[in-house]
Amino acid sequence: MMKSYMSRDLWARIVDQGKPYLGVLFLQLGYAFNGVIVKSALNKGLNPCTFSVYRNIAAVVAFGPFAFYFERKLRPHLTLSVFLKIMLLAQLEPVLDQILYYTGMKYTTATFAIAMCNILPALTFFMAWMCRLEKVNIRKVHSQAKIIGTLVTVGGAMVMTLVNGVPIPLPWTHIMTRVHPAASIAPNAAPGHDEQHIIKGAIMITVGCVFWASFFILQAMTLKEYPAQLSLTTLICTMGALQGTVTTLIIERAKKDIWALSWDAKLFATLYSGIVRSGASYYVGGLIMKIKGPFFVTAFNPFGMVIVVIVSSFTLGEQMNVGRIVGALVIVIGLYLIIWGKSKDSSLPDEASNDEVEMIEEQGATADKNQESDVDADADADHMTKDDRDVEASV
Repeated sequence: MMKSYMSRDLWARIVDQGKPYLGVLFLQLGYAFNGVIVKSALNKGLNPCTFSVYRNIAAVVAFGPFAFYFERKLRPHLTLSVFLKIMLLAQLEPVLDQILYYTGMKYTTATFAIAMCNILPALTFFMAWMCRLEKVNIRKVHSQAKIIGTLVTVGGAMVMTLVNGVPIPLPWTHIMTRVHPAASIAPNAAPGHDEQHIIKGAIMITVGCVFWASFFILQAMTLKEYPAQLSLTTLICTMGALQGTVTTLIIERAKKDIWALSWDAKLFATLYSGIVRSGASYYVGGLIMKIKGPFFVTAFNPFGMVIVVIVSSFTLGEQMNVGRIVGALVIVIGLYLIIWGKSKDSSLPDEASNDEVEMIEEQGATADKNQESDVDADADADHMTKDDRDVEASV
């Protein structure tokens, strides 16, 4: 009986510890499929600005009822500070990042856009470190492992993107012409015009990643004041839809045809991206942040490249090559270093905790000195009183 209880307890702990890893795996699967689906819709005329608005509306419709019902007793009071943070969160990711990212993807390719987003872990790690949301002590081995692991995963993703190598013949793949990931943007366009599109798209995606990393940091801060994650997700998407509408009206002006919807690939991309990429990713990402912090959520971003390569190989018959295999192995090594470093974070106290300990020790030492001084003073007083009595007796 005791052995059975211990076995169930062990499995419960394993499942509990594995939840964050299953969560980030879900996020990366959602990101990978989202990139392919949305790129196909963009090629068919999907407008990035209206797409941002409609996908946030889809997220509100999907998650709003759950937030209203399940968190009706848990939802804290919405203070002015939290409201302003939600407004900024809605501007950072649902509006600015999405418009810049998908406009950049329109100028490049899905693979190129996903590859550019591999700078996200490094950006988030630096921001989390600066905001003291990530435990880092350069003198500790596990902190060094997190830094090195971040650089290794980014490098591995770049290897997968830029290095081809010898093709690997697999039964389910077919020989394809090896081109640069961004070379198929506009086959009939002039080389100079094509290169300008690539540069413009790369800049947009990079700036979008900066906004995305800032979103993760601010979301982690907001969750400390407003822990109702479903309600927070709904509010972010609601404000994102409102702000996105205003932004779209400013950018696109009087173009009424861009708001039209029909039962096609563009509508499917909007619904999928709204429910999975906006609603579910905000919610699941927030849950993981509460346990592991914002850096952990983005550290697995390069793993999305591995997923895209595997899925493309089986579903599209795309050719596998040595560069992709080597890059995938490098990413796995980097992720192992990050996971090992994060697992040791519990033994690394916060800087604030160290300051408090030092302050307590100093106060204790001061109190001991004062106590010793009081004892010495009392002893001197007793000694003087005894001498006075001896003098009086002799007189």
